[in-house]
Amino acid sequence: MLILLFVSLLWAFSPGLIKHFLGDLSSPAVATVRLGLTLMVFAAFLRPALLAKRTAAWLAGIGAIQFGVMYLLYLQAFKHLQGHEVYLFTILTPLYVVLLDGALDNKLAPRHAAAALLSAVGAGVLVWRGVGTPDAMIGFTLVQGANLCFAAGQIAYKRTRPALAHLCDAHLFGWLALGGFATTALVSLPFTAWAAFTPTATQWLVLAGLGLGASGAGFFLWNIGLARVNAGTLAALNNAKIPLGVVASLLLFREPTDPVKLALSLALLATAVWLAESGPKPGALQK
Repeated sequence: MLILLFVSLLWAFSPGLIKHFLGDLSSPAVATVRLGLTLMVFAAFLRPALLAKRTAAWLAGIGAIQFGVMYLLYLQAFKHLQGHEVYLFTILTPLYVVLLDGALDNKLAPRHAAAALLSAVGAGVLVWRGVGTPDAMIGFTLVQGANLCFAAGQIAYKRTRPALAHLCDAHLFGWLALGGFATTALVSLPFTAWAAFTPTATQWLVLAGLGLGASGAGFFLWNIGLARVNAGTLAALNNAKIPLGVVASLLLFREPTDPVKLALSLALLATAVWLAESGPKPGALQK
């Protein structure tokens, strides 16, 4: 759980950096560069001989959805929404995580569903400011597509990881990164004028930080963490980046915030995690 909280704090700064520094760049190109940097780090861990081709292709497919398609939709949403609106529309991810997990089990766990709902309400309390952009519905649709892709990738990897317990996480993540990068690259090739893709030095610095930090270390650690918690806790912590981001901005940048809303948001998130964790553990004897 601590890993997921750490990554949530790492991700808390991403929307602001994207909106303020990368908003004028091609979204597919930004996604490709970010995941390209991630792949550069983890390509060294690719070991084709350790995996059956079908398994490697499955992992690459998970990465294509969880990272590739998700990023393409998520980054494009910034062309239609304000930064806080993107944050607002991501709060539904926990519900997708629980619903997808329940659909695969053909049974919805009420405790996990309640935790996901509490997490969404807790995040919404903090970031709701109304929606002011004229094409907000386009942005909303893009963000929901990104949310669904990220949720689907998480559940798929969570269910795949136990069968590959003999392999280290870095070996597996290399295939995820490859799938994500290949997807964004294939989309960006016909839609991006690469000759005109000329980021400034500051933008390259932000791209490097996001690609190596938020995308590289962040996604790698997140997928390690998600395999160690139940679906309800995972769902709830998908929204932890929102109140943690506000806390970080308050402490580091002295940005003003509503202390009542922040306290309520953190309390609801903590309650959601407690609710998800307080249920019977797998394998526990039932009386």
